[in-house]
Amino acid sequence: MSALALAYDGTAMLGRQLRRVRHNPGLLILTQTMPVTMLLFFGYVFGSALAVPGEEYRTFLVPGLLVATAANGIMTGMFQAAQDAHRGVTDRLRTLPISRAAVPLGQAAADLVVTAAGTVPFLLVGLAVGWRIEGSALEAAAAVGLLLLFRFATTWIGILLGLVSRSEEAAGQLGGATFMLPLLSNAYIPTDGLPGWLRAVAEWNPISAVSTALRDLFGNAPAPADGAWPVTHPVAGSLVWCAVLVAVFMPLAVRRYADGGR
Repeated sequence: MSALALAYDGTAMLGRQLRRVRHNPGLLILTQTMPVTMLLFFGYVFGSALAVPGEEYRTFLVPGLLVATAANGIMTGMFQAAQDAHRGVTDRLRTLPISRAAVPLGQAAADLVVTAAGTVPFLLVGLAVGWRIEGSALEAAAAVGLLLLFRFATTWIGILLGLVSRSEEAAGQLGGATFMLPLLSNAYIPTDGLPGWLRAVAEWNPISAVSTALRDLFGNAPAPADGAWPVTHPVAGSLVWCAVLVAVFMPLAVRRYADGGR
């Protein structure tokens, strides 16, 4: 099937996914307000218990929480794909004369649109609690673009896991476990105080590379001079991680969907 046909079918599936989001406002409100709630909670409750001043911690926290939220693409992608697969929607869509890649691609694209829209109020709240963009407008735009690229990559992980899950309940339970991933990174706290082995694990976590890249591009904190390669070269490390995740999980998800999503 030609690229033009894939684009046409993918756009149709994008519209389907956006209508799906519109008809589930409760989930949309929850996913959009949760990051803001976490910013206020972490910024004022945890921040008051750390050695760094509250406003300085919130400046550190905002980019990390943006990336932690982007990593939730695993959870949302998993739940939506599992829901379609186990309610027979995937089987019905496979009977249509459309590209096999269009359905998961439409889901990933719709998730990207929703994430981009949700980033705006989060950034406004970040500005209200003291966070500032200290870099140039071009660097800030690059930071947002990198954030959305990371969300796109993690969504493909979720789509694949949702398609191979045994049930919607199993997908929901596994998706909840992804909450641990940002805790093993520098999204919420610096890693320089961690034990050596745990610091290595945290710094090779893709979330750490993207969080460090956003702090650098927003002008909030420079990349550290010591540490694992992904955090000492955060932009390059983030791009490599995103490329690897997309290259591995996107074709696997498309192939799994073509095989029936079961």
